[in-house]
Amino acid sequence: MWRRLRAPPFIASPRWLPALIDELLLCDNTPMDGNALVYCEGYFNTPWGKTAHGLVRFTTRYNIVGVIDSRYAGQDAGQVLDGKPNGVPVTASLEEAVETARSAGTPATHYVFGIAPDGGVITDDMRGALLDAIRTGLHVDCGMHYFISEDPEMMEEARSHGVSLRDVRKTPPRHELHPFTGGIWSVGSFRIAVLGTDSSVGKRTAAWRLVEALEKRGHSTAFIGTGQTAWLQGARYGVIMDALINDFVAGEIEHAIITAWKEQQPEVMVIEGQGSLMNPIFPGGFEILSAGQPHAVLLQHAPRRRDYDGLPGTPIHPLKTQIQVIELLSGKPVIGLTINHEGMDSHEIPEVSHHLSEENGLPACDPLVQDMEPIVHAIEKMLKDNPPHSHGSQG
Repeated sequence: MWRRLRAPPFIASPRWLPALIDELLLCDNTPMDGNALVYCEGYFNTPWGKTAHGLVRFTTRYNIVGVIDSRYAGQDAGQVLDGKPNGVPVTASLEEAVETARSAGTPATHYVFGIAPDGGVITDDMRGALLDAIRTGLHVDCGMHYFISEDPEMMEEARSHGVSLRDVRKTPPRHELHPFTGGIWSVGSFRIAVLGTDSSVGKRTAAWRLVEALEKRGHSTAFIGTGQTAWLQGARYGVIMDALINDFVAGEIEHAIITAWKEQQPEVMVIEGQGSLMNPIFPGGFEILSAGQPHAVLLQHAPRRRDYDGLPGTPIHPLKTQIQVIELLSGKPVIGLTINHEGMDSHEIPEVSHHLSEENGLPACDPLVQDMEPIVHAIEKMLKDNPPHSHGSQG
C-alpha cells in the first residue's frame, strides 16, 4: 500500500504518518520500500529489540530478509521470538546477511536499525554498523534521537554510495504541526486505546492483534500508530510522538484520528499507547487519553515483571491501582487485559490469564498465543450499547 520513498541521497526524514499518506499512498498492489535487513546485534529477543520484533512479526513497508544478531546466528527469527518459524534468517554479520539474502533471490536494499535503547542514543559500535551498511550500498532507516542524516561522515558516505538516510524521529517543521481543535468530538468511530502498565511491554503488538481480531469479526478498523516502529511497519495513520514538540502532541494525535475518519470512517479505531502512565522514566499515555478521547482502554501487562523498565529496584504499581488511575483520568472503562508472557513457560499462560481475569473482573488473554475473542466481545457489547454515531459530542 506504500510506494518507495524516492528521496535524494542522505536527506530523507519522514515527518508523521498522516502527511506521508497524501504523498506516498497508492493502490494496494504498490511495491514495498524494499528488501530490508534489521540490525539488532546483542538485543534480539530482549526489551531493547522491540523495533526488530515488530518488523519480524509484521510490516507492510519492507520485505524483511534477515536479522543481524550473532547470538542467534543460524536460527529462524520467528522461531527465536515466538516459537513459530517465519523464514527470516538470523545471521552473525552484515556480510553474511547480504550474501544470504542475495542467495535467496531477495537482495537487500534497506538496512533498518532495530534496537530501541533507552534515550534513543547509539554507541560507537552501533554507529560503526550503520556506516558499514551505508558503504555496502544499503538505504538506512533509523528511529534514534541521534540523527544519521546530520552526521557528516554518514552524509558523505551516503553521497558517495548513492543511498538515502531516513531519520524517523526527526522533528517536523513547526509551521506544519497541528494544534488541538476539538474536532475529535466529531469523529464517529469507536476508539479504544491500548495502554500498558510499563514501557516496552507489548502495547503495539497487542494493538495490531486487536485490529486483526476485529477485522476478522467484520468490523472496519483503523490502527493509529504513535511511535517510530509503527511507521516502520507501514501503519497508515498516526504520529511519531517522540519526534514532536510538546505543545503540538495533542493536536497531532487528534489530527491523525480526524484524518483516518475523513478518509475511511472506520467503525473502530485502535490507538497504540506509548510508555506508561506511572513509569517515571518513560511516562506516557495521558496525551492519548486526553487528545484521543478513547471510549475504552485495553491494558497490556507483564505479570512476571516486578520493576519498571529502566528502573531496577522501583516496583511496578499494582495492576488494580493502574486500572484505577486510567479510569479516573479518562472517565472511561478499562474493558480488558492483554498479557505479555515474558518470564513464563507456555503452560502457565492460560492459568495466568484466567487468574487475572477472575481477580479483576475483566477478560484477559495473551494476544500472541491466545484468541482475542473475549476482548472483541467486550468491545462488541460497548458498540451495541453505545453505537459509534452516539459519540459525536464531548463526553
